[in-house]
Amino acid sequence: MPLWIFRISAILGFPFLVYMFVSKDINNVLLALLCGIILVLAEHFIRSLKFFSIMIGFFGALVGFMVYVLFDYMVIRMNIPDLQFYWDKYQTIAAAILTVLGGFLSIAKASELQGLSKKGNHIKIADMSALIDGRIVDLYEIDFLGGVVVIPQFVVEKLNALASSKDPLEKAKGRRGLDIVTRLRELKTVPVSISSKTVEGSSTAELIVNLAKEFKGEIITIDFNVNKEAALHDVPVLNISDLTTALKPVVLPGEHMSLFIMKEGKEKEQGIGYLDDGTMVVVEDGRKYIGKRLEVSVYSILQTSTGRIIFAKSRKLQE
Repeated sequence: MPLWIFRISAILGFPFLVYMFVSKDINNVLLALLCGIILVLAEHFIRSLKFFSIMIGFFGALVGFMVYVLFDYMVIRMNIPDLQFYWDKYQTIAAAILTVLGGFLSIAKASELQGLSKKGNHIKIADMSALIDGRIVDLYEIDFLGGVVVIPQFVVEKLNALASSKDPLEKAKGRRGLDIVTRLRELKTVPVSISSKTVEGSSTAELIVNLAKEFKGEIITIDFNVNKEAALHDVPVLNISDLTTALKPVVLPGEHMSLFIMKEGKEKEQGIGYLDDGTMVVVEDGRKYIGKRLEVSVYSILQTSTGRIIFAKSRKLQE
């Protein structure tokens, strides 16, 4: 709260000092007020800006000033007395407004420009399946992934189409995907760009792969078809499902663990529990312990096409 008091004092103090000790001209007072606002905004925002964003801001301010110079030249060439009178009166304010506006607009768009000036594996192309899945946000929040996230425009359009669908499941998927896009763009440490670059392709998988080839970047997906298409074109893929599988804890026969028995199994006296990663554990004599925590011993592991199933026997009951 005290910080905002100083900021308000700076905004009001500049025009007050100019009015009292420099000039009582309203134009000079307004210019001083604008300088105070610029100073406070710069102090507030510059702490969270990266050097690249600041450079883009300076470039935008230069463009804004060049627009002012162009207007000034046009007014002189038009040689209209009334217009010349008002322009001479307010041109200083116009120059300040155009310069500041150019700088702030450039900084606002800096996240879309950052990283796309160069190509390489720092660019991550997020497909629709990764956005609907949503775990991409968690990976970026913990800084497990880095670089620029590029979301193709056609993917956003497909998500909008799903969100407008009459089918409840498709509508839920579309809305979730759009929500993930919003959450990614809200992450201050992650540059996110919506790319409207057009590439050729007969399917969504081909479009994603061709866009990744264009940027020489990597694809983030959980879609098997995209994974397969990318492998054919030697495009790097970061498959979130593969990452999840690789990070599953290693369980060996003979290990002991504490397990909550949730339901009965298919066979007589069997109980079913789950590890934190969702792996199912079948406990032979665990049916009578449903709703309780049980110490179990692993004796067998079965790998199936849908994942692992662990078989165990009870050791010790924990109430």
